[in-house]
Amino acid sequence: MYKGKKILGIIPARGGSKGIPSKNIIEIYGKPLIQYSIECAKSSKYLDRTIISTDDLEIKEVAERFGGDVPFMRPEELAQDTSKTIDAVVHAINWLKEHGEEYDYLALLQNTVPLRKGWHIDEAIEKLFESDEKSLVSVTEVDENPVLMRTINEDGTVKNLLSLNSTMRRQDFPKFYRVNGAIYIQELNENFGLETSLNDGRLAYIMNEKYSVDIDTYLDIKKIEYYLDQELKRK
Repeated sequence: MYKGKKILGIIPARGGSKGIPSKNIIEIYGKPLIQYSIECAKSSKYLDRTIISTDDLEIKEVAERFGGDVPFMRPEELAQDTSKTIDAVVHAINWLKEHGEEYDYLALLQNTVPLRKGWHIDEAIEKLFESDEKSLVSVTEVDENPVLMRTINEDGTVKNLLSLNSTMRRQDFPKFYRVNGAIYIQELNENFGLETSLNDGRLAYIMNEKYSVDIDTYLDIKKIEYYLDQELKRK
């Protein structure tokens, strides 16, 4: 709870990953992936409850082994390759409401961003509450600046992605950011529902790249292991 408002954390973790089989529970640096998000949520000062939404019994078993809260199984139709995260989120909120629990805010924590810390969540909550906005999304600065990106026309000529003169020095390029998937916070008001776009949160919470790696490929796992190794060496 923060400033009298109840905050629900949700960790979505469906089964059936194609790129990396059993991705949500794959072992990284001696721990299943989902354990990182469970420990992160537990270390937050402001999350009243954090639940895991999964359709997979193995993920449920692993999550519960490490203290995860899995109060229901996600319906199969909300766990397909084409399913949207917001559908699972709305299902979870409605399930809790039907069982007597209501919350003022949602903090969605993607399981595939394991280096996010509890203090990131708390800072993001504080930042949102200090603003006049109703939603927040975590971002990180991009490595490849879109000033130098091009699309290719049908005749083979290039077209600038941005209408900016790219003859400027690199250090003068404007900064651009990507949604990193670590933290999404939304007020659960009358406008929240299946049409809500979590990626379009209004307020930005900027995170360092080392906390923002989103696991999509095995190379991303190597990046995670590198940062964890560096963290261990500093202790």
